[in-house]
Amino acid sequence: MNEEMIPCQDLIEDSNTSNNVHFQTVLDNHMSRRGFIAKTGSGALALAFAASAVGCSDDSDNSSNTGTTPGKPEDPKGDQHAWSDLKSRPAEFKFKPVKKNTQNYFSVPEGYQLNVLYAVGDPINTAYSEKTDHAMQSGASYQFRSGDNHDGMSFFGMHSTGLKYSAKESKQGLLVLNHEYIEQSNLHQPEGTISKGGIRPEDQVLREVNAHGVSVIEVQKNEKTQEIKINLNSPFNRRITAATEMEIRGPARGSDLVKTFFSPDGTLTRGTFANCGNGYTPWGTYLTAEENWSGYFTRNAGDQRSDKEQASLARYGRGSSKKGQYLWDTPLAELTGERDLYDRWNISAIGANALEDYRNAMNTCGFIVEIDPFSVSGRPVKRTALGRFAHEDCRCSNPIEGQPLAFYMGDDATGEYIYKFVTDAVWDSKDINGGYAAGDKYMDKGTLYVAKFNDDGTGEWLELSHGKNGLDNSNTAYAFENQADVAINARLAADDRGATKMDRPEWVAVNPENGEIYVTLTNNANRGRSYPTDAANPRSYIDFKSGSPGNSGNMNGHIIRFRENKDTVTAAEFTWDIFLFGAEAHADANINLSGLDNYNDFSSPDGMWFDPRGVLWIQTDDGQYTDETNCMMLAALPGSVGDGGKVTAASTKANGQETIAGAKLSNTRVRRFLTGPSGCEITGVTMTPDYKAIFVNVQHPDGVWPANQSNRYSLLGKIPRSATVVITRKDGGAIAGEALETAKA
Repeated sequence: MNEEMIPCQDLIEDSNTSNNVHFQTVLDNHMSRRGFIAKTGSGALALAFAASAVGCSDDSDNSSNTGTTPGKPEDPKGDQHAWSDLKSRPAEFKFKPVKKNTQNYFSVPEGYQLNVLYAVGDPINTAYSEKTDHAMQSGASYQFRSGDNHDGMSFFGMHSTGLKYSAKESKQGLLVLNHEYIEQSNLHQPEGTISKGGIRPEDQVLREVNAHGVSVIEVQKNEKTQEIKINLNSPFNRRITAATEMEIRGPARGSDLVKTFFSPDGTLTRGTFANCGNGYTPWGTYLTAEENWSGYFTRNAGDQRSDKEQASLARYGRGSSKKGQYLWDTPLAELTGERDLYDRWNISAIGANALEDYRNAMNTCGFIVEIDPFSVSGRPVKRTALGRFAHEDCRCSNPIEGQPLAFYMGDDATGEYIYKFVTDAVWDSKDINGGYAAGDKYMDKGTLYVAKFNDDGTGEWLELSHGKNGLDNSNTAYAFENQADVAINARLAADDRGATKMDRPEWVAVNPENGEIYVTLTNNANRGRSYPTDAANPRSYIDFKSGSPGNSGNMNGHIIRFRENKDTVTAAEFTWDIFLFGAEAHADANINLSGLDNYNDFSSPDGMWFDPRGVLWIQTDDGQYTDETNCMMLAALPGSVGDGGKVTAASTKANGQETIAGAKLSNTRVRRFLTGPSGCEITGVTMTPDYKAIFVNVQHPDGVWPANQSNRYSLLGKIPRSATVVITRKDGGAIAGEALETAKA
């Protein structure tokens, strides 16, 4: 790799220089501490940019119940989204837990089987050939092939007649998934990555741009064999890429801050990329989260900007001159003749004003993007009302007829925040299958909040609305002109309001039983050093890897959860505790605070999703425990906020750190379901509504996977590929449902 091409996983952002307290710091007056523990060649190729996207992520790293009755999700009727199916939830897990291992293949429980469904370079229609190690596929062809580094994913059941969303349909549906970033050296085999004098070949850049983004593919189940395959003849199959034309909606639409040479009126932009986590709406659309996007842009040396512009650029990772990590601004357009396709990746103020260059291009990135899987021709929509930051995930509250919806989100960068957006409109199930029009109704108007955690186990939501609480043009730190300015610079607004710094909030999950919100906090090797311990991360300790001391800090991460007061999404306050602490089974008790054993110990929680039964699926993106085990996925049956109590965690503080932990769960309630191939991250999970097939994504595996676990891919070559796998039970039963079926028998 050219030295100018920075690997995506090295770009963990740390641009929060505010004086806001960290989550655990706010407990200092409330808690005691204990000692520090010793962890292709024609002008038509321009069309290749009309369908892609990209992102980045890696493993870098006194509460009480309100006493009110949990708000019960609406009972689905007809085509209503199946948000809750608690009657199907197992009381405990009886599948045999997978053992920790470092093998170069997937391990699943006894009685289960795995099929590799969709890997990098796979064609999405019959017009394109299979990708092999021995032939180079054109960059343009990747607008019709699987992208790289599969990530967040959702399944949308589809009516066999009418071809519309049907929440309970399992025989056929649309699988929608993100492609977060690329493995350059593998993507360009056998040619190899090329940069000559700092200039990239156009075909390679086309391939990279198109290998980012989102896939929409139709999958069908054979009712006799239960085998699931991609329908290559489906009219719904398509790619959305880092060049696909998109609408800008919400408060930023038409703002001077998003006007560019491409869209002088500030209503359109091109591409979604850095797509990591995801979500879905009650009306049947997909939400993709734009995460580590700032590193894709070049800013020239000597670029002169106003003080206000400079403050915004610095807060979003481009405060100084830098080259884009993939040098997408450098091709000579030798194939397409369209230099504008590449100029847009340079955010320097080159022209006389913003309408003559792309100085504002970065302001159109970092949003939640809505995609209607069932609308082949409709433009995806950037929902700017939900704020601009390193979106990791976006999960909707349980929909209740006649009440507002809330969308919960994390900002996955060091020391960033947790947000929620509450809709002005109240939920009406008649909007199911309403597509982008329903999105306009619910996601363009509402109120954005950021979380502050208090030292007594309570928290509050701080409103981010222009004209309130000092968020106006008289603000001395940053003059907010309007709500567009607040949304585009949500981080600066959150800084000003005094939000609580968190350790890289990643995926979000909403419990279908009681509406509680779970957030993964992956890890922080600098916890206790550059970052003092705080309530999101009460532990700081030295971990040992391969017999040698590792970095100190919160090395294995944890999952925090909170509950809105009176179980209403409009609540201004909440209570919290820490559901699970990642740890090695043999770690000291003040590190392994959840009492994990060899059947369920894990490190660095990342991906996470509640299925409608109330089973919580937890995935890991780890580099700390990988000397003993590959990344994994676990199944959990949680309780609720306040079901545990105070514990004392290992900390840099003299007396340790007292914090609030959820109840310890036995390995019948938290259990390892799979491990992935060596070198990988396990991420992205969804399921058919009958619970008989679960889809899981794997990123950047080592070795020769999937060639060593699939007859099909063994014929195509041995270069490792990210992929989607589908897992089923050999007896055709429900995934992780053995306990329920035994009870019924």
